[in-house]
Amino acid sequence: MNILIVEDNKELAVEVYDFLCNTGYVCKIAHNCSDALEEVSSNDYDAMLLDLGLPDGDGFEVLKTVRKTKSKMAVIVLTARGELDDRINGLHLGADDYLTKPFALTELSARLFAVIRRIHGFTLNNLSIHGFLLQLQDYKVSYSETPISLTKKEFDIFQYLVLNKNRVITRLQLTEHIWGDILEVNSDSNFIDVHVRNLRKKLDKHTAIDWFETVRNVGYRINE
Repeated sequence: MNILIVEDNKELAVEVYDFLCNTGYVCKIAHNCSDALEEVSSNDYDAMLLDLGLPDGDGFEVLKTVRKTKSKMAVIVLTARGELDDRINGLHLGADDYLTKPFALTELSARLFAVIRRIHGFTLNNLSIHGFLLQLQDYKVSYSETPISLTKKEFDIFQYLVLNKNRVITRLQLTEHIWGDILEVNSDSNFIDVHVRNLRKKLDKHTAIDWFETVRNVGYRINE
């Protein structure tokens, strides 16, 4: 999943960034309100970790702006302001969770995964589609209990398409979500198609995958 960390404390931001990247997330850091809003407007993030005390404004203003256009993006407020009124205000404005500093990185990771899981509508750590089982936290895929060996990128692509089943996902969206900032990669490359082709070959060995659709000149769709 693609995560935006909005935190003006550079040491803490890097600490959270390193931890989540090592956990398997793709992350980007913004240190103020304007950079955060620019990132959200130009990139498609799954979740935002939002500090309230930013140098050029209040994080609540970022939250209000984001919620006008990004209804499905998870937002977890991270702040030293632990007063009840602040927590209630954040939740009323559309925050999905609230974590008071200092916090344990393991708790942050657990809350982040729980929020994303709830937003995407699955209750366990597993996803299933046409007999395939994806174990999200273990990066494992199986078909009728037979393990399937996927690379990290193949798993990420499969997971993202399943989470967005019945929707056409463009190559640009896949590039952004799997590799991070779209400005840092060559989106005209065919590397997405190569990974998808390899993924299809591995899945097709177990059952027909006519539900894994190529939408010509656009991208891909997995149909439930």
